[in-house]
Amino acid sequence: MSHNINSNIVLLIGTGPMAVAYAKVLQGQKIDFQVVGRGVASAQTFYEETGKKPITGGLELFLENNDVSQFDSAIVATGTEVLLDCLRLLIQHSITKILIEKPAAVSIAELNKNKELFMSHAASIFVAYNRRFYASVLETERLIEADGGLEAMNFEFTEWTHKIDASKKVTAVLNNWFFANSTHVVDLAFFLAGKPVDWTAYSKKGNLEWHDKTVFSGAGITEKGVLFSYLSHWESAGRWGIELLTSKNKIYLKPLEGILVQPKGTITPQNHVFDDALDHEYKPGLYKQVDAFLSGNTSRFITIKEQLEMGLNVYSKMLA
Repeated sequence: MSHNINSNIVLLIGTGPMAVAYAKVLQGQKIDFQVVGRGVASAQTFYEETGKKPITGGLELFLENNDVSQFDSAIVATGTEVLLDCLRLLIQHSITKILIEKPAAVSIAELNKNKELFMSHAASIFVAYNRRFYASVLETERLIEADGGLEAMNFEFTEWTHKIDASKKVTAVLNNWFFANSTHVVDLAFFLAGKPVDWTAYSKKGNLEWHDKTVFSGAGITEKGVLFSYLSHWESAGRWGIELLTSKNKIYLKPLEGILVQPKGTITPQNHVFDDALDHEYKPGLYKQVDAFLSGNTSRFITIKEQLEMGLNVYSKMLA
């Protein structure tokens, strides 16, 4: 795939597993890029996995000591707790075409508190919910359209909290785990069905020490007229998943990377085969997401302003 970025270089911030995944995509698309990270150890691991040597010492130091006019765009792939700090530094140095890893801040409150920082550049700052670009999701949209549209949806974002080692996570990220992690599913669900407009949400406390609520349910109708419901219990059994109902089929994204189709009048969902080669070669959704970002084909993205609106109008209500 080719991109109109002339001789400009993409600035990739971060050297962890997510940054490695982005680097592999940029290499696959033959895009020139510079990597900036903080620690030496993760930089070494990054180099071993990609063959690309990062500059260490952190973003602030790098931006102060280098000519940043060569960078047309930036991809922020750091830990959740420093996403907004990196965004601030980039904007201060006039780099404003930015793809920032989800959810763009450690919390809804942090995003809201710093809205003045990004509002004037909001149209060119995109939040990287890569599941919007899954081959399974693109194929599901095609199936829904062929069936005459989406009628109803049910989804679940149960987190396997028994598998999360709280000692290895940043407290602020743990305390906001719904925003940091569960919105991967919630964002995708409402991307497919439209934003909720008339709805009721419930949540209740569980026994987790690090997250206020653990049981969530809700139902309503979206701007596209799709009826929806959700139920998730983080301390019970379950998994991430979305069920989409047309007048002809029930389509299961469970797991999100695959598709099962249950035709009307049948009881057994059938595996639906589709071309997902890119999602096996690279981290799922990432190749098409990067391609869309660099080519300016940004209609599938959520801007950082829209992310803040989702945070205040949807996610906050689900957590209340």
